[in-house]
Amino acid sequence: MGIEKIRPMADEVAGLMAARFGGVRRGQQADLGSMLRKRGGALPRRLRREARVLADADLKAGQPKLARQVDFEQLERAHKALVSYLRPLGQGGRMQGGVVGVAASVMFGLLILAAVAIWIMKVRGLI
Repeated sequence: MGIEKIRPMADEVAGLMAARFGGVRRGQQADLGSMLRKRGGALPRRLRREARVLADADLKAGQPKLARQVDFEQLERAHKALVSYLRPLGQGGRMQGGVVGVAASVMFGLLILAAVAIWIMKVRGLI
């Protein structure tokens, strides 16, 4: 792993955070540092530390002398943990969850309506 792979790793994590938590305007791409400031609280504490490691390495990647100080094994572990946490719920998963929520609300409403209709019929002696 080299210095040139740090920036794409940070951009991938920032993009996944933006897709999952929001915080970026349409058409813009945020860097990892700004995503941590805006939506870093949505990450679990352990992953927040991993994201901070990745963001610090991203800052150091701009300066070759500082980039040599980065622990690439720790960076790879941090990237892997963040991607495995952020990737499972993509756009399709959120969309499916929203549809299931709406369908459940409609079914609950119909159930309540049926219960009220049966109660009214019972009170009027139709049943």
